[in-house]
Amino acid sequence: MSFGDNATGLPPKITKNNMNRSDPNLSATNSPATDDYNNRPSNFSSCEPNRMSGEASPIMMSPWNNTTPFQPSPWHSNVGSDQSKSGLVGSLVREEGHIYSLAATGDLLYTGSDSKNIRVWKNMKEFTAFKSNSGLVKAIIVSGDRIFTGHQDGKVRVWKKNSKDPSHHKRVGTFPTFFDILKSSMRPKNYVEVKRKVTTLWIKHCDAISCLSIDEDEGLLYSASWDRTFKVWKISTSKCLESVKAHDDAVNSVVNTKSGLVFTGSADGSVKVWKRDGQGKSMKHNHVETLLKQECAVTALAVSKSGSFVYSGLSDGLVNFWEWEKQISHGGLLKGHKLAVLCLAAAGELLFSGSADKTICVWKRVGSMHTCLSVLTGHTGPVKCLAVEKDGGTGKWEVYSGSLDKSVKVWSVSEKMQDMQ
Repeated sequence: MSFGDNATGLPPKITKNNMNRSDPNLSATNSPATDDYNNRPSNFSSCEPNRMSGEASPIMMSPWNNTTPFQPSPWHSNVGSDQSKSGLVGSLVREEGHIYSLAATGDLLYTGSDSKNIRVWKNMKEFTAFKSNSGLVKAIIVSGDRIFTGHQDGKVRVWKKNSKDPSHHKRVGTFPTFFDILKSSMRPKNYVEVKRKVTTLWIKHCDAISCLSIDEDEGLLYSASWDRTFKVWKISTSKCLESVKAHDDAVNSVVNTKSGLVFTGSADGSVKVWKRDGQGKSMKHNHVETLLKQECAVTALAVSKSGSFVYSGLSDGLVNFWEWEKQISHGGLLKGHKLAVLCLAAAGELLFSGSADKTICVWKRVGSMHTCLSVLTGHTGPVKCLAVEKDGGTGKWEVYSGSLDKSVKVWSVSEKMQDMQ
């Protein structure tokens, strides 16, 4: 097969930075991620029951108090005194829920959790917040003045930032729209079977959204779901253009590339490649190849900016990667974690992998060789999500990590970093 090259009620307080290791007495098997995996009805049962699977399973709703954006925020900002060195810059510690999603753009950080609140941070301080009534915020993507959020109820919500007052965000849409649902429900042919004798409209996700990916050039949004499908949305019209029955179990990750390729990873243990053909109503994503098929769940995907490398995180703690010039080929395995890889982020020549073992591995790519430059420690719970932005002032990478320990940590990472102990 050939491809082209394009492919997280008290006022903030300042305390001295503390680079502590993860508490070895805090077992990761007691985390919500494990409980969710054991309680999820799924046809995927090939992995050991005690193995951490993270995103391979839907998350049960948290019993934590749900704070509204109009109440004082229970966040503390712990900022390091020396931000010039590589390492932990500071922590945003919250009391209202686990961190499930992050998005960074410029000097703003968006965090989503099971508290229904989407909080916005600027310079390590809370800038603003807006609330969705849909519960757990599973995914966040920022594109220009619009923010797309994927939710536990299977819907994508669209928010717009006020150009005159950036602290104000207004909900401007939902995928699918109420009108489209009503119109589509009139025709029997628009219903598809999702379980035995259970049908739903093809334009709706019937389970939680796990991941979002955007193609800004084409104006398309991709949503992956535990309902085993990914859907393609036209952003300008809010319409669902296509629904693809992609896997035999929950789709945990979807990533698109500029060349029209789409990668999906699933709890069924497979990574699949799809090729987009056509436009508008005639658009179709065709299955091109299955890169991986194994027992352990695929929990996360990432693609390098050039599109030449694709990475998959697995529930057994490994990271698989593939590369291509004229043909795609398996590049190897990265072994840096003791428990499931829950999130991945690619930036420049670096790859970041967050895990249920509470650590983040920083991998440097030289050619097709990968070396672990550093292991970032400090979280006391599984690392659930990552976001990376270039620090224009220092040339380093600013890395945000969200965890089930209810905190977001901010790291300054150089491509020449040493191991951090």
